[in-house]
Amino acid sequence: MKLPACLLLSSCSLLLLSGQPAAAASNDASRVTSFVEARRAADRDVALAIWGRAEVGYKEVQSSELLQEQLRAAGFEVKGGVAGIPTAFVATAGSGKPVIGLLAEFDALPGFSQSAVPERSSIKGRSSGHACGHHLFGAGSTSAAIAVKQWLEQTRTAGTIRLYGTPAEEGGAGKVYMARAGLFGDVDVVLHWHPGDSNDASPNGSLANRSAKFRFQGQSSHAAGAPEQGRSALDGVEAMDYMVNMLREHVPQETRIHYVITSGGSAPNVVPDFAEVFYYVRHPDPRVLEEVWGRVLKTADAAALGTGTRVQYEVIHGAYSLLPNHTLANVMDRELRAVGGVKYDAAEQGFAEKLQKTLIAQGKPLGSQELIQPLRPRQEYGSTDVGDVSWLVPTVGLRTATWVPGTPAHSWQAVAAGGMSIGLKGMEVASRTLARTAVALYRDPKVIREARAEFDTARGAGFAYAALLGDRDPPLDYRDPPGDPPGDPPSASGATSRPQ
Repeated sequence: MKLPACLLLSSCSLLLLSGQPAAAASNDASRVTSFVEARRAADRDVALAIWGRAEVGYKEVQSSELLQEQLRAAGFEVKGGVAGIPTAFVATAGSGKPVIGLLAEFDALPGFSQSAVPERSSIKGRSSGHACGHHLFGAGSTSAAIAVKQWLEQTRTAGTIRLYGTPAEEGGAGKVYMARAGLFGDVDVVLHWHPGDSNDASPNGSLANRSAKFRFQGQSSHAAGAPEQGRSALDGVEAMDYMVNMLREHVPQETRIHYVITSGGSAPNVVPDFAEVFYYVRHPDPRVLEEVWGRVLKTADAAALGTGTRVQYEVIHGAYSLLPNHTLANVMDRELRAVGGVKYDAAEQGFAEKLQKTLIAQGKPLGSQELIQPLRPRQEYGSTDVGDVSWLVPTVGLRTATWVPGTPAHSWQAVAAGGMSIGLKGMEVASRTLARTAVALYRDPKVIREARAEFDTARGAGFAYAALLGDRDPPLDYRDPPGDPPGDPPSASGATSRPQ
């Protein structure tokens, strides 16, 4: 069925897809928005508390518990430690259909200690920071879920609201383990959002991604006195890296490959007997990703053979690309336009002007944070474990301007803005939009059915979900520094998967 043209226009934001009278739609939106706004002070405190803790993937004990406390206090039934992950949880309120899920992230990134000031200034005693704004993501989604629960109760509307606390998005694939465990099996629609430097509900794609740690083992010796008796594990890592860098010329142009050497030895005069390199490989099509991945494995095999070392690899995470849903994106875009963008006061404007001068490429102008970007699908080159969820349930998301325009994710500038009112204002735009979108869907199940029909067509007949990370357990220690090298691999050389 062709959608009415007015659904794409902000002037029709008060008309529900089913044709519900504008006054009724406006009343619903105003009521749930008022619930979000009533929580503003508490939400800001929660977001800043998580920002201050800056706990990395699978270590977010305090951050996870804080969100769970908020939900329990609001009357949600909360189940923690789901999918074998201590910091993952599911909070449920309401009853019956439809079931609408909201995603909440809360992990920080290592290496991004930064104060909430517009110049580089690390915080003493802290090594991590919320360079992707997941403190805002977690607090904002929690606020929206609580507001929707209140609306369901006051309007006596049938339906279930569920908040998924999803750890370790940054390379730990927390949602993949939750998806693999079947936690989304009865959900009709999933809503999510992410911090950014603009306001946009376009149904964008992402890159499928797989990562692994390659661990080389050699033979130590005195690097000067007996070099012939040594076999350098670091040589194995560097040989692999060199071959992968040559491989870049011969892969599809959408491919992204990047790595970091996480362990390369302890002293220059000792031939290292252990070295480790951590790789990410990405592509929009999971099938192409598999082909490129196989070639990367061959470089590890060749590197071990050529340097007289041995290698194991451990898959750390894998994620599908996002499966866009245009039906749901039209609804979310309409609600975002009704909410509006982020307006700076004089102090925030001064902060933004100073911070923007530190950016290599300023890109978007100041003032663009007040605008809502056109609904224009495009391919993006990051990856997210939301991708797996989007292949199981019709899913829609948005970005809001929590950062100064032009700020890239994974930067100290993102940490700085996320720790003050600029980030908090963007979070509030997201909370209101999520809550309003959920209410619109509860009021019009027909849209949910249309979204499901689009979803089924996009996945294709016969789709069977299989996690790209296989059947391994969640890598709860993946943010730990490398310790003692693992035991001998099962074969003398070549890339082999560590037994799971």
